[in-house]
Amino acid sequence: MPAPRTTVSRSLAAAVALPLLAVALTACGYGSEAKDDDAGKANVSADGKKLSADTVKIGYFPNLTHATALVGIQEGTIQKELGGTKVVPSTFNAGPSEIEALNAGSIDIGFIGPSPSINGYVKSKGKGLRIIGGSASGGVKLVVNPKKIKTLDDLKGKRIATPQLGNTQDVAFLNWISEKGWKVDAQSGKGDVSVVRSDNKVTPDAYKSGSLDGAWVPEPTASKLVSDGAKVLLDESTLWPDDKFVITNIIVSQKFLSEHPDVVEAVLRGSVNTNKWINANPDLAKASANKALEALNGKPLAPEILDPAWKSIQIINDPLAATLDAQAAHAVKAGLLEEPDLKGIYNLGPLNKILKAEGEPAVDDAGLGVE
Repeated sequence: MPAPRTTVSRSLAAAVALPLLAVALTACGYGSEAKDDDAGKANVSADGKKLSADTVKIGYFPNLTHATALVGIQEGTIQKELGGTKVVPSTFNAGPSEIEALNAGSIDIGFIGPSPSINGYVKSKGKGLRIIGGSASGGVKLVVNPKKIKTLDDLKGKRIATPQLGNTQDVAFLNWISEKGWKVDAQSGKGDVSVVRSDNKVTPDAYKSGSLDGAWVPEPTASKLVSDGAKVLLDESTLWPDDKFVITNIIVSQKFLSEHPDVVEAVLRGSVNTNKWINANPDLAKASANKALEALNGKPLAPEILDPAWKSIQIINDPLAATLDAQAAHAVKAGLLEEPDLKGIYNLGPLNKILKAEGEPAVDDAGLGVE
Protein backbone atom coordinates (compact mmCIF):
# COMPACT_ATOMS: atom_id res chain seq x y z
CA MET A 1 0.00 0.00 0.00
CA PRO A 2 1.41 3.40 -0.92
CA ALA A 3 2.19 5.62 2.03
CA PRO A 4 1.84 9.39 2.02
CA ARG A 5 5.03 11.41 1.97
CA THR A 6 4.12 12.61 5.41
CA THR A 7 1.65 11.11 7.82
CA VAL A 8 -1.15 13.55 7.10
CA SER A 9 -4.26 12.10 8.72
CA ARG A 10 -7.84 12.92 7.91
CA SER A 11 -10.72 12.84 10.37
CA LEU A 12 -12.84 9.73 10.44
CA ALA A 13 -15.41 11.01 12.92
CA ALA A 14 -16.46 7.48 13.73
CA ALA A 15 -18.67 6.53 16.62
CA VAL A 16 -15.77 4.65 18.13
CA ALA A 17 -13.54 7.70 18.04
CA LEU A 18 -12.59 9.93 20.92
CA PRO A 19 -15.01 12.77 21.77
CA LEU A 20 -13.35 15.30 19.49
CA LEU A 21 -14.51 13.27 16.49
CA ALA A 22 -18.08 12.97 17.66
CA VAL A 23 -19.06 16.04 15.69
CA ALA A 24 -20.74 16.67 12.39
CA LEU A 25 -18.63 16.94 9.28
CA THR A 26 -19.39 20.08 7.32
CA ALA A 27 -19.48 20.23 3.58
CA CYS A 28 -16.58 21.74 1.73
CA GLY A 29 -18.55 24.57 0.18
CA TYR A 30 -21.64 26.69 0.36
CA GLY A 31 -25.10 25.20 0.08
CA SER A 32 -28.43 24.35 1.66
CA GLU A 33 -29.27 21.52 4.01
CA ALA A 34 -30.70 18.26 2.62
CA LYS A 35 -32.48 20.12 -0.13
CA ASP A 36 -34.33 18.27 -2.87
CA ASP A 37 -34.04 19.87 -6.29
CA ASP A 38 -35.61 19.25 -9.66
CA ALA A 39 -32.37 19.09 -11.63
CA GLY A 40 -32.22 16.00 -13.79
CA LYS A 41 -35.87 15.02 -13.30
CA ALA A 42 -37.02 16.52 -16.59
CA ASN A 43 -34.45 14.71 -18.69
CA VAL A 44 -36.03 11.27 -18.69
CA SER A 45 -36.52 9.98 -22.22
CA ALA A 46 -40.20 9.39 -22.93
CA ASP A 47 -39.39 6.07 -24.55
CA GLY A 48 -36.46 5.20 -22.30
CA LYS A 49 -36.53 1.69 -20.91
CA LYS A 50 -37.04 1.59 -17.17
CA LEU A 51 -34.57 -0.46 -15.16
CA SER A 52 -35.41 -2.48 -12.04
CA ALA A 53 -36.29 0.63 -10.00
CA ASP A 54 -38.65 3.49 -10.83
CA THR A 55 -36.24 6.03 -9.36
CA VAL A 56 -32.72 6.33 -8.03
CA LYS A 57 -32.20 8.90 -5.30
CA ILE A 58 -28.75 10.48 -5.52
CA GLY A 59 -27.21 12.69 -2.81
CA TYR A 60 -24.31 15.10 -3.18
CA PHE A 61 -22.98 18.45 -1.96
CA PRO A 62 -23.38 21.76 -3.84
CA ASN A 63 -19.61 21.94 -4.09
CA LEU A 64 -16.94 21.82 -6.79
CA THR A 65 -15.39 18.68 -5.28
CA HIS A 66 -18.69 17.00 -6.23
CA ALA A 67 -18.35 18.08 -9.86
CA THR A 68 -19.21 14.61 -11.19
CA ALA A 69 -22.68 14.84 -9.64
CA LEU A 70 -23.12 18.54 -10.45
CA VAL A 71 -22.23 18.13 -14.11
CA GLY A 72 -23.64 14.62 -14.56
CA ILE A 73 -27.07 15.74 -13.35
CA GLN A 74 -26.91 19.19 -14.96
CA GLU A 75 -26.03 17.74 -18.38
CA GLY A 76 -28.26 14.68 -18.09
CA THR A 77 -25.32 12.31 -18.60
CA ILE A 78 -26.28 10.11 -15.67
CA GLN A 79 -29.97 10.19 -16.58
CA LYS A 80 -29.17 9.09 -20.13
CA GLU A 81 -27.79 5.79 -18.84
CA LEU A 82 -30.86 5.20 -16.69
CA GLY A 83 -33.46 5.55 -19.44
CA GLY A 84 -36.91 5.49 -17.83
CA THR A 85 -35.57 5.20 -14.29
CA LYS A 86 -35.68 8.73 -12.93
CA VAL A 87 -32.86 10.48 -11.11
CA VAL A 88 -34.13 12.15 -7.93
CA PRO A 89 -31.32 14.39 -6.60
CA SER A 90 -30.87 15.81 -3.09
CA THR A 91 -28.13 18.09 -1.81
CA PHE A 92 -26.53 18.10 1.63
CA ASN A 93 -24.23 20.37 3.61
CA ALA A 94 -22.76 17.68 5.84
CA GLY A 95 -21.53 14.11 5.57
CA PRO A 96 -23.43 12.78 8.61
CA SER A 97 -26.77 14.03 7.27
CA GLU A 98 -26.10 12.32 3.94
CA ILE A 99 -25.19 9.08 5.71
CA GLU A 100 -28.39 9.34 7.77
CA ALA A 101 -30.35 9.79 4.56
CA LEU A 102 -28.67 6.73 3.04
CA ASN A 103 -29.43 4.63 6.12
CA ALA A 104 -33.04 5.81 6.12
CA GLY A 105 -33.52 5.06 2.42
CA SER A 106 -34.01 8.73 1.57
CA ILE A 107 -31.14 8.38 -0.90
CA ASP A 108 -29.75 5.28 -2.58
CA ILE A 109 -26.39 6.50 -3.87
CA GLY A 110 -24.23 9.35 -2.59
CA PHE A 111 -21.20 11.40 -3.54
CA ILE A 112 -19.36 11.97 -0.26
CA GLY A 113 -15.96 12.32 1.39
CA PRO A 114 -13.83 9.51 2.85
CA SER A 115 -14.40 10.35 6.51
CA PRO A 116 -18.18 10.01 6.58
CA SER A 117 -17.88 6.96 4.33
CA ILE A 118 -15.72 5.25 6.94
CA ASN A 119 -17.93 6.53 9.72
CA GLY A 120 -21.06 5.13 8.10
CA TYR A 121 -19.42 1.79 7.44
CA VAL A 122 -18.04 1.42 10.96
CA LYS A 123 -21.24 2.54 12.71
CA SER A 124 -23.30 0.03 10.72
CA LYS A 125 -20.77 -2.72 11.53
CA GLY A 126 -20.02 -3.10 7.84
CA LYS A 127 -23.65 -3.51 6.77
CA GLY A 128 -24.70 -0.02 5.69
CA LEU A 129 -22.79 0.97 2.58
CA ARG A 130 -20.16 0.17 0.02
CA ILE A 131 -17.79 2.51 -1.78
CA ILE A 132 -18.29 1.76 -5.47
CA GLY A 133 -16.24 4.42 -7.23
CA GLY A 134 -14.17 7.55 -7.15
CA SER A 135 -15.02 11.10 -8.12
CA ALA A 136 -12.40 13.65 -7.07
CA SER A 137 -8.94 14.16 -5.61
CA GLY A 138 -7.29 17.24 -4.13
CA GLY A 139 -8.73 20.70 -3.64
CA VAL A 140 -7.41 21.36 -0.11
CA LYS A 141 -4.93 24.14 0.64
CA LEU A 142 -3.22 26.02 3.44
CA VAL A 143 -3.68 29.73 2.70
CA VAL A 144 -2.21 32.50 4.85
CA ASN A 145 -1.84 36.24 5.32
CA PRO A 146 1.39 36.95 3.42
CA LYS A 147 2.12 39.98 5.59
CA LYS A 148 2.30 37.83 8.71
CA ILE A 149 3.41 34.44 7.36
CA LYS A 150 6.20 34.01 4.82
CA THR A 151 7.20 30.39 5.40
CA LEU A 152 5.67 27.28 6.95
CA ASP A 153 7.76 27.83 10.08
CA ASP A 154 6.04 31.18 10.55
CA LEU A 155 2.78 29.42 11.45
CA LYS A 156 3.97 28.94 15.01
CA GLY A 157 2.05 31.29 17.27
CA LYS A 158 -0.51 32.16 14.58
CA ARG A 159 -4.28 31.64 14.38
CA ILE A 160 -5.19 29.20 11.62
CA ALA A 161 -8.74 28.14 10.81
CA THR A 162 -10.08 24.70 9.95
CA PRO A 163 -13.74 24.08 9.04
CA GLN A 164 -14.78 22.18 12.17
CA LEU A 165 -13.48 20.33 15.21
CA GLY A 166 -12.56 16.85 14.06
CA ASN A 167 -13.43 17.30 10.40
CA THR A 168 -11.27 16.11 7.50
CA GLN A 169 -9.12 19.22 7.18
CA ASP A 170 -8.95 19.78 10.94
CA VAL A 171 -7.28 16.43 11.57
CA ALA A 172 -5.03 16.83 8.52
CA PHE A 173 -3.79 20.12 9.93
CA LEU A 174 -3.41 18.77 13.47
CA ASN A 175 -1.32 15.91 12.16
CA TRP A 176 0.78 18.24 10.02
CA ILE A 177 1.44 20.32 13.13
CA SER A 178 2.61 17.22 15.00
CA GLU A 179 4.92 16.39 12.08
CA LYS A 180 6.54 19.79 12.66
CA GLY A 181 7.18 18.83 16.29
CA TRP A 182 4.75 21.42 17.60
CA LYS A 183 2.19 20.72 20.32
CA VAL A 184 -1.51 21.53 20.14
CA ASP A 185 -4.35 20.26 22.30
CA ALA A 186 -6.62 18.71 19.68
CA GLN A 187 -9.89 19.46 21.42
CA SER A 188 -9.29 23.07 22.47
CA GLY A 189 -7.03 23.95 19.55
CA LYS A 190 -4.63 25.71 21.92
CA GLY A 191 -0.88 25.30 21.69
CA ASP A 192 2.08 26.26 19.54
CA VAL A 193 -0.45 27.07 16.81
CA SER A 194 -3.97 28.24 17.61
CA VAL A 195 -6.35 26.05 15.60
CA VAL A 196 -9.59 28.00 15.21
CA ARG A 197 -12.66 26.04 14.13
CA SER A 198 -14.57 28.27 11.74
CA ASP A 199 -17.37 27.43 9.33
CA ASN A 200 -16.30 27.83 5.71
CA LYS A 201 -19.06 30.36 5.16
CA VAL A 202 -17.72 32.77 7.79
CA THR A 203 -13.96 32.14 7.49
CA PRO A 204 -13.44 34.72 4.69
CA ASP A 205 -15.03 37.50 6.78
CA ALA A 206 -13.02 36.43 9.83
CA TYR A 207 -9.86 36.56 7.74
CA LYS A 208 -10.68 40.02 6.39
CA SER A 209 -11.35 41.27 9.93
CA GLY A 210 -7.86 40.16 10.99
CA SER A 211 -9.02 37.58 13.54
CA LEU A 212 -7.44 34.78 11.48
CA ASP A 213 -3.95 34.55 10.05
CA GLY A 214 -4.78 31.77 7.62
CA ALA A 215 -6.76 28.58 7.07
CA TRP A 216 -6.37 24.92 6.06
CA VAL A 217 -9.51 24.60 3.95
CA PRO A 218 -11.06 22.99 0.88
CA GLU A 219 -12.08 24.68 -2.33
CA PRO A 220 -13.70 27.02 -3.08
CA THR A 221 -13.03 28.55 0.35
CA ALA A 222 -9.28 28.55 -0.27
CA SER A 223 -9.65 30.48 -3.53
CA LYS A 224 -12.13 32.87 -1.89
CA LEU A 225 -9.48 33.67 0.73
CA VAL A 226 -6.88 34.17 -1.99
CA SER A 227 -9.24 36.63 -3.71
CA ASP A 228 -9.30 38.49 -0.39
CA GLY A 229 -5.51 38.78 -0.30
CA ALA A 230 -4.35 35.47 1.17
CA LYS A 231 -1.55 33.39 -0.36
CA VAL A 232 -1.39 29.63 -0.92
CA LEU A 233 1.44 28.30 1.24
CA LEU A 234 0.79 24.56 0.86
CA ASP A 235 -1.37 22.34 -1.33
CA GLU A 236 -2.22 19.13 0.54
CA SER A 237 -1.89 17.15 -2.69
CA THR A 238 1.87 17.61 -2.53
CA LEU A 239 1.92 15.53 0.65
CA TRP A 240 0.63 12.41 -1.11
CA PRO A 241 2.10 9.97 -3.66
CA ASP A 242 1.40 11.10 -7.23
CA ASP A 243 -0.21 14.24 -5.74
CA LYS A 244 -3.49 12.36 -5.25
CA PHE A 245 -5.71 11.64 -2.26
CA VAL A 246 -9.42 10.91 -2.12
CA ILE A 247 -11.65 13.89 -1.40
CA THR A 248 -14.91 12.53 -2.89
CA ASN A 249 -16.03 8.97 -3.61
CA ILE A 250 -19.32 7.27 -4.50
CA ILE A 251 -21.22 5.17 -1.97
CA VAL A 252 -24.33 3.04 -2.26
CA SER A 253 -26.70 1.45 0.21
CA GLN A 254 -25.91 -2.26 0.37
CA LYS A 255 -29.66 -2.96 0.24
CA PHE A 256 -30.07 -0.94 -2.95
CA LEU A 257 -27.00 -2.53 -4.51
CA SER A 258 -28.36 -5.99 -3.77
CA GLU A 259 -31.86 -5.23 -5.09
CA HIS A 260 -30.97 -3.00 -8.07
CA PRO A 261 -27.49 -3.80 -9.40
CA ASP A 262 -28.52 -2.72 -12.90
CA VAL A 263 -29.41 0.76 -11.64
CA VAL A 264 -26.16 1.06 -9.73
CA GLU A 265 -24.20 0.03 -12.80
CA ALA A 266 -26.08 2.59 -14.92
CA VAL A 267 -25.27 5.39 -12.45
CA LEU A 268 -21.63 4.35 -12.45
CA ARG A 269 -21.58 4.28 -16.24
CA GLY A 270 -23.07 7.76 -16.27
CA SER A 271 -20.44 8.91 -13.78
CA VAL A 272 -17.60 7.47 -15.86
CA ASN A 273 -19.01 9.16 -18.97
CA THR A 274 -19.40 12.42 -17.07
CA ASN A 275 -15.81 12.28 -15.85
CA LYS A 276 -14.60 11.61 -19.37
CA TRP A 277 -16.53 14.64 -20.66
CA ILE A 278 -15.30 16.86 -17.82
CA ASN A 279 -11.67 16.00 -18.48
CA ALA A 280 -12.05 16.38 -22.25
CA ASN A 281 -13.95 19.67 -21.97
CA PRO A 282 -12.69 21.41 -18.81
CA ASP A 283 -13.97 24.89 -19.66
CA LEU A 284 -17.44 23.70 -20.66
CA ALA A 285 -17.55 21.45 -17.61
CA LYS A 286 -16.49 24.29 -15.32
CA ALA A 287 -19.29 26.45 -16.72
CA SER A 288 -21.77 23.59 -16.29
CA ALA A 289 -20.74 23.03 -12.67
CA ASN A 290 -21.05 26.75 -11.94
CA LYS A 291 -24.50 26.84 -13.53
CA ALA A 292 -25.54 23.98 -11.27
CA LEU A 293 -24.11 25.80 -8.24
CA GLU A 294 -26.03 28.94 -9.19
CA ALA A 295 -29.28 26.94 -9.32
CA LEU A 296 -28.57 25.29 -5.96
CA ASN A 297 -26.98 28.17 -4.05
CA GLY A 298 -28.66 31.20 -5.60
CA LYS A 299 -25.51 32.61 -7.17
CA PRO A 300 -22.53 31.37 -9.17
CA LEU A 301 -18.91 31.50 -8.09
CA ALA A 302 -16.99 34.54 -9.36
CA PRO A 303 -14.27 33.79 -11.95
CA GLU A 304 -11.45 34.73 -9.56
CA ILE A 305 -12.70 32.00 -7.21
CA LEU A 306 -14.00 29.46 -9.71
CA ASP A 307 -10.96 29.31 -11.99
CA PRO A 308 -8.20 28.47 -9.48
CA ALA A 309 -10.51 26.23 -7.45
CA TRP A 310 -11.42 24.21 -10.54
CA LYS A 311 -7.78 23.77 -11.53
CA SER A 312 -6.86 22.30 -8.14
CA ILE A 313 -9.39 19.45 -8.28
CA GLN A 314 -8.76 16.26 -10.24
CA ILE A 315 -11.83 14.44 -11.52
CA ILE A 316 -11.18 10.69 -11.50
CA ASN A 317 -12.85 7.27 -11.47
CA ASP A 318 -10.34 5.74 -9.06
CA PRO A 319 -11.47 5.93 -5.40
CA LEU A 320 -7.80 5.92 -4.35
CA ALA A 321 -8.48 3.23 -1.77
CA ALA A 322 -4.91 3.14 -0.51
CA THR A 323 -5.14 6.77 0.57
CA LEU A 324 -8.36 6.12 2.49
CA ASP A 325 -6.72 3.17 4.22
CA ALA A 326 -3.70 5.32 5.06
CA GLN A 327 -5.95 8.05 6.46
CA ALA A 328 -7.61 5.55 8.77
CA ALA A 329 -4.26 4.19 9.93
CA HIS A 330 -2.97 7.67 10.67
CA ALA A 331 -6.04 8.53 12.72
CA VAL A 332 -5.53 5.35 14.76
CA LYS A 333 -1.86 6.20 15.24
CA ALA A 334 -2.83 9.67 16.44
CA GLY A 335 -5.21 8.19 19.02
CA LEU A 336 -8.27 9.64 17.32
CA LEU A 337 -9.86 6.36 16.31
CA GLU A 338 -10.02 2.81 17.56
CA GLU A 339 -8.79 0.29 15.02
CA PRO A 340 -11.59 -0.04 12.43
CA ASP A 341 -12.29 -3.14 10.38
CA LEU A 342 -12.66 -1.76 6.86
CA LYS A 343 -12.60 -5.09 5.04
CA GLY A 344 -15.49 -5.07 2.60
CA ILE A 345 -15.97 -1.30 2.46
CA TYR A 346 -15.27 -1.40 -1.30
CA ASN A 347 -17.13 -3.16 -4.09
CA LEU A 348 -15.35 -2.07 -7.25
CA GLY A 349 -16.54 -4.96 -9.41
CA PRO A 350 -19.23 -2.97 -11.26
CA LEU A 351 -16.87 -0.05 -11.87
CA ASN A 352 -14.07 -2.27 -13.14
CA LYS A 353 -16.53 -3.98 -15.50
CA ILE A 354 -17.38 -0.58 -16.97
CA LEU A 355 -13.75 0.51 -17.16
CA LYS A 356 -12.80 -2.71 -18.95
CA ALA A 357 -15.51 -2.08 -21.55
CA GLU A 358 -14.09 1.43 -22.01
CA GLY A 359 -10.57 0.07 -22.47
CA GLU A 360 -9.48 1.66 -19.21
CA PRO A 361 -7.34 -0.01 -16.51
CA ALA A 362 -8.98 -1.49 -13.45
CA VAL A 363 -8.85 0.34 -10.12
CA ASP A 364 -7.61 -1.23 -6.90
CA ASP A 365 -9.42 -1.67 -3.58
CA ALA A 366 -6.20 -1.85 -1.50
CA GLY A 367 -7.30 -5.19 -0.08
CA LEU A 368 -10.49 -3.71 1.37
CA GLY A 369 -12.93 -5.15 -1.14
CA VAL A 370 -15.75 -7.61 -0.66
CA GLU A 371 -14.73 -11.24 -0.84
